[in-house]
Amino acid sequence: MDASWLYMYMPIAGVDIFWPGLVLIGYSVGVIGGFFGMGGAWMVTPGLNILGFPMAFAIGTDIAHIAGKSMISTIRHSKFGNVDYKLGFIMVIGTMIGIECGAQLVMWLERLGQIGPVVRWVYVVFLLLIAVMVFSDYAKARQKKKAGEVAGEKGVEGFTWYKTLHKINIPPMMHFKTSGIYCSAWLPISVSFTTGVLAGFLGIGGGLLRMPALIYFIGTPTHVAVGTDLFEVMISGLYGAFTYTLKGRIELVAVFVMLTGAAIGAQIGTVATKYAKGYGIRLAFGAAVLCCMISIILKQFKYELPAAVLILSTIGIICIYIMIIMFKGAANELREKKAREAMATKA
Repeated sequence: MDASWLYMYMPIAGVDIFWPGLVLIGYSVGVIGGFFGMGGAWMVTPGLNILGFPMAFAIGTDIAHIAGKSMISTIRHSKFGNVDYKLGFIMVIGTMIGIECGAQLVMWLERLGQIGPVVRWVYVVFLLLIAVMVFSDYAKARQKKKAGEVAGEKGVEGFTWYKTLHKINIPPMMHFKTSGIYCSAWLPISVSFTTGVLAGFLGIGGGLLRMPALIYFIGTPTHVAVGTDLFEVMISGLYGAFTYTLKGRIELVAVFVMLTGAAIGAQIGTVATKYAKGYGIRLAFGAAVLCCMISIILKQFKYELPAAVLILSTIGIICIYIMIIMFKGAANELREKKAREAMATKA
């Protein structure tokens, strides 16, 4: 049976790509990105590379895709009051400078012919660090809860590094009302510069690193970190798309195929955050990061098929998990609404 119709030619990259894989990545990453507060690019760049894109094209195409998808999610989160625009605009300063530094590093590595292995191993190291941090934080929070620690405004917390960082008194000091924090403006600028460099280098919107950074280093509540991070991903993604377009490393056909699915998925993921608890979001995120890391290692050692199966199945399973959260939450909300209406009618 001829399966050639399942492949689409990418004119700029010069490769044939399995287009249903692009649609699946776009839709699922839309759901996952809207839920975790990031573009989902930490899965898209390896996913595109595994499907057959050269690494530089995977990075550039991914950045253009997440810019469009994050715009959809940010609008939705804004309606829920989950976006701290003041904090987001301050962080844009460091993000822009950082992304350009990262993009220049990518072009230098491409000239050396070392970009694929270097980017993959840097990905593995950071995914491992983030997974360890997320699960350690959860374990620490559980210990505190068992010890009977009283929950504060943000619940029982694991790591509270932000409390120490808030003591840094370097002007200008700023109050971020939506996040409920007061700190030096240099704290979010420094965090955004670091995540910006990695965003430009790894082809991510920075959300993979910025969402945990907003929670652990800046002290933003989880739901606000999700919305604010998506706003930042949108800004950094638009700039990243611009700089990679100038470098001729974006495959626009793939971007539009993925955005078709992402436009629907982003709505579902964003609504699901309304019904998920803070640590539920973080644990699902940690599990996704671990699976992504394993798939990149498999790709590095030439296990192409297992790598593709793992990354696509991980995206699919987490996507289903998020959709279940949304449908269950919406059903419960509807039942409660009907019960209140029934009581009001009796009264």
